[in-house]
Amino acid sequence: MTDPTPHRTAEDEVVDLCSELIRIDSTNFGDGTGPGERPAAEYVAERLAEVGLDTTIVESGPGRANVLARMEGSDPSRPALLMHGHLDVVPADAADWAVHPFSGEVRGGYVWGRGAVDMKDMDAMMLAVVRQRMREGRRPSRDVVLTFLADEEAGGRAGAHRLVETHADTFDGVTEAVGEVGGFSLTVGEGRRLYLVETAEKGLAWMRLTAKGRAGHGSMINDDNAVTLLAEAVARLGRHDFPVRMTDTVRRLVAELSDALQIDLGEDEGDLEAVVSKLGPLATLIGATLRNTVNPTMLDAGYKVNVIPGQAQAQVDGRFLPGYEEEFFATVDELLGPGVTREFVVHDVALETAFEGSLIDAMRASLTAEDPAGRLVPYMLSGGTDAKAFARLGIKGYGFAPLQLPPTLDFAALFHGVDERVPVDALKFGVRVLDRFLDLA
Repeated sequence: MTDPTPHRTAEDEVVDLCSELIRIDSTNFGDGTGPGERPAAEYVAERLAEVGLDTTIVESGPGRANVLARMEGSDPSRPALLMHGHLDVVPADAADWAVHPFSGEVRGGYVWGRGAVDMKDMDAMMLAVVRQRMREGRRPSRDVVLTFLADEEAGGRAGAHRLVETHADTFDGVTEAVGEVGGFSLTVGEGRRLYLVETAEKGLAWMRLTAKGRAGHGSMINDDNAVTLLAEAVARLGRHDFPVRMTDTVRRLVAELSDALQIDLGEDEGDLEAVVSKLGPLATLIGATLRNTVNPTMLDAGYKVNVIPGQAQAQVDGRFLPGYEEEFFATVDELLGPGVTREFVVHDVALETAFEGSLIDAMRASLTAEDPAGRLVPYMLSGGTDAKAFARLGIKGYGFAPLQLPPTLDFAALFHGVDERVPVDALKFGVRVLDRFLDLA
């Protein structure tokens, strides 16, 4: 297959690639339904094949497709680097948006649409950089394994986890990986930007709660009502304040923020929450990494208003800090109390790796070459990524999808939010950083 745009650079085409990916509806409803990732996977494979890169599409089910490729480095004796992005997106209701969520429209200096920040922006940046390097015959410093994955938005069972189980040999020799939700800027003062690299992420505990009671007529007194029992347990969980627990990553971030904001901080709970409150749009994101959390998200009980059901169920989204999983579940079980059981919908590990080493040095050098005032700092993601799956192979994961963002943009709110969008200039910044990074990593 011949590249129809042989003279375009990564900066020239990254916006088009992002828009075109957004226009491919790859919604993941989390229950196995939806259009699937196959059309997006075929698009990616075609763009890579145009520049001479061999690709493999691996289906884990009808329409659930993953793309694998390997780019040879200048020193194949070195351990390989994994770059991963996911192709699925969460649902979006067009009635709520200023533009259609699958339009990929470029308006006001932004590319709009579902997946613009989570994470078709990084998919596009990876594609753009790899395409330019392949055209120019420029190899990265070491082999780079590229994966574009299915199902991340539902825990990755049909994506990264499946590949780890069935195609582990693809990742032979890989020691480190970079993926989503990191490398973006946080403005903390006049011309001062921190670039947050994800070095840790909370564990995942999506749980189904079940209460059973005595079914009966809605007009009767019933002291064994499953709905009441479940509702009380859900309320206890939803209102519980878990204590602050400092991990190494959060401690390092707080120190960096303390220095940047010129605030003297200890580890007192009030002090920590005070500095987080100064982070503006990112306060919610960072605040959730100070403690374990659990949020009720779904309720299901009954089938008629005058019938007391014999069973009620709820689902809750639990997230636990690295090193605090046992404490988390002990607290959850105490709050549930007798008569309410729990089972996992998805359960996955918490991760934490050190903010040091040659890969971190490469990130720092790549970013500061484009933004000399920038400063690289570690942080913990309150959510989870496909790094959890690759950790099963001993691969250290980092969030590094570099974007220089406007100071006023509420970036955290755009993840799974209405009017999701990414700045055009940020995409172009990102490809410049990633191109340099591949020479240094």
